Amino acid sequence: MAYKTLDDLDLSGKRVLCRVDINVPVEGGRVTDATRIERIVPTIRDILGKGGRPILLAHFGRPKGQVVPEMSLAVVKDALSEQVGAPVVFASDCIGEAAAAAINAQQPGEVVLLENTRFHAGEEKNDPTFAAALAENGDVYLNDAFSAAHRAHASTEGLAKLLPAAAGRTMQQELEALDKALANPQKPVIAVVGGAKVSTKLDLLGNLVPKVDQIVIGGGMANTFLAAQGKPVGKSLCEHDLADTAREIMAKAAASGCEIVLPVDVVVAREFKAGAENETVAADACPADAMILDAGPATVAELEKRFDSAKTIVWNGPLGAFEIEPFDMATNAAAKKAAALAASGAVMAVAGGGDTVAALNASGSAEKFSYVSTAGGAFLEWLEGKTLPGVAALEG
Repeated sequence: MAYKTLDDLDLSGKRVLCRVDINVPVEGGRVTDATRIERIVPTIRDILGKGGRPILLAHFGRPKGQVVPEMSLAVVKDALSEQVGAPVVFASDCIGEAAAAAINAQQPGEVVLLENTRFHAGEEKNDPTFAAALAENGDVYLNDAFSAAHRAHASTEGLAKLLPAAAGRTMQQELEALDKALANPQKPVIAVVGGAKVSTKLDLLGNLVPKVDQIVIGGGMANTFLAAQGKPVGKSLCEHDLADTAREIMAKAAASGCEIVLPVDVVVAREFKAGAENETVAADACPADAMILDAGPATVAELEKRFDSAKTIVWNGPLGAFEIEPFDMATNAAAKKAAALAASGAVMAVAGGGDTVAALNASGSAEKFSYVSTAGGAFLEWLEGKTLPGVAALEG
């Protein structure tokens, strides 16, 4: 993939329009998780270090082309300033006079934060006129928002065609990690695919089968595959209508030399609540009145052995109902093993997706993974082999 980075552009004295993702959780007017803000700090500091004038473009929530005061980016201004260690000036619009006034008054070392791009209907429509209005505010364009790269919006795709364009540090780091994980990985490659439903991961499984050596299937998805093999799953979450699809996936995997790895034992309970009375049984012995809520210890031991022989691990989705104890055991234990191997340099371990990030954070494993993507939809579409418009626009 050929794309320019921040290092390829002369930024001295230039107005640098930088698309970032600072769509962070807010409660009571305060940012409660600054992870996404932290991720863009290296890009902003490098722009300043190269004599550039950082002007940030971002969305916040889903205002759908209307001005919604509670979705104003003004709420992140202080947290942004604190993380970057520089003054942040907020402009009440991302185009027009308000934006121009803030940019024209920008002092060396200051960061300008423009108002929510989605306050304009032209953003999500990728309207050329709106993109041109954005372009008037900058001399060069950086995209540092991989998590928004699956959207062909004016600030993610249209703008890249109007100004000299490159990837910011976060985008660059993400693309490099993903390239090492799946495009040009060290083999053997193990993919861990979990989640509630097979139906939401069909494209992903179809793309992974010819590319990886083993696919570990966990969560509610595993129940559908177990049922497709004729094993009882009791009252478990299961898409029985996808039994034929599950068998087709297993057949395609066998033909491609990709091994589908399913639980050999499972943790079952009669009710879905924290601390529910539970037992571990063989994967083919789920009682009729029980539901499968986690993979069992023998399955975890098997996964740990497989991880030991891997060179690359790609992780998307939990192995069980990780949100409630004790059904987080398999996810936590397997994640800690993958993290330890990554920290030692034995494997390249890349993870992403909303539930995945939450599960890895809960297990204390996230920091030791080689890379954890905070991008939800974009990470999943990349795993599915789809072209991401915001990335494609940087190529050339």
